[in-house]
Amino acid sequence: MESIRQEFTLSYSYPVFFTRDLFGEGNPVLPELLSSYGERPVRIALVIDSEVARLTTGLLEKIKRFASLHQGLLEFVTHPLVLPGGEGCKNKPQEVERLHALVEKEGLCRHSFIIAMGGGAVLDVVGYAAATAHRGIRLIRLPTTVLAQNDAGVGVKNGVNAFGRKNFLGTFAPPCAVINDFDFLRTLTERDQRAGIAEAIKVALIKDRPFFQRLYAQRRELSVFSPPAMERLIVSCAELHLEHIRSCGDPFEFGTSRPLDFGHWTAHKLEELTHGELRHGEAVAIGIALDSLYSHRRSLISDLDLHRILTLLEEVGFTLYDTALRWIDIARALQEFREHLGGVLSIPLLKGVGKRIEVHEIDVDVYQECISTLAAKESRRGESHGLSEKSAIGTRDTGRLVS
Repeated sequence: MESIRQEFTLSYSYPVFFTRDLFGEGNPVLPELLSSYGERPVRIALVIDSEVARLTTGLLEKIKRFASLHQGLLEFVTHPLVLPGGEGCKNKPQEVERLHALVEKEGLCRHSFIIAMGGGAVLDVVGYAAATAHRGIRLIRLPTTVLAQNDAGVGVKNGVNAFGRKNFLGTFAPPCAVINDFDFLRTLTERDQRAGIAEAIKVALIKDRPFFQRLYAQRRELSVFSPPAMERLIVSCAELHLEHIRSCGDPFEFGTSRPLDFGHWTAHKLEELTHGELRHGEAVAIGIALDSLYSHRRSLISDLDLHRILTLLEEVGFTLYDTALRWIDIARALQEFREHLGGVLSIPLLKGVGKRIEVHEIDVDVYQECISTLAAKESRRGESHGLSEKSAIGTRDTGRLVS
């Protein structure tokens, strides 16, 4: 028998910018980035989240003026393609087909660029299409939500839903650059701003105790989305995600361990069961609460740690129970999650705040007890809110979804 072993190493590098007024006349970020490739003009297809286009007054006109100002450097090959925002776009294969057709019609090549502007779902769809057209067209991400700027937009994954499963189809394809423009956050609803906080809490819990302590101390500011607190949260969370991708030794997830998926196996199932009506961040907040309760039941975190975790989640405005939890088949959900990961089941749990361990078995009965605990807690909370309303004290809208 003969064999030849092939082995090579690839190095990836991409910048993540934090700025304001990206398409303003004096903002140098995009012109300098495109100039660094040494090609003139750079051919670009721009794809915009429909919600961003709708809520950002004068955006298309501003982009048109920007293109005119830099016409020797860049060439938008056609009018911006507007893609429906939200998780629903990941369920429609025709959206990926539209993007592939645009690439073919406009003659884009591997040295052209696709700029994706929007929330995490739109970035996922555009990223998947860009990675699969010509085996990869250069992608620049412009995340416009808290969740996309601190998590989904800065990583190396792209994906769309299929067969009723979240991210069943996807690629590992690093972008050429990520540009976070804080001005877009001003267009977000409270619900969308809040949803992005969940990923920051998650990464703090598994990687950085001081970051968690800061979030806990600033929970009042975060509950009203104070811009300084939110922007600092985004930068810190993005930095931790990038550090993990860079240093964990498994950026393309060949192994079975995915520590950044703390709280996610339940969250993915909740998103599927509610057909995306439950925001990803809202589902992750519930998953964090459940995995924290389970960690506590396994004596991995203290009573005080559990109290602080649940208090932080609730006081920034998350509801930690959804009726869809009644429909979850825990054993089946774990099996589907294992299939998505490959190899043996590997679930990250907390070992104190700021540290995590991997477990390969989940006691279904104990986990069901954790769900019951959240249901009872939410029931008591609802009764308390009802009493407060009768007393004319009032309650703050938490953006709770009733499934």
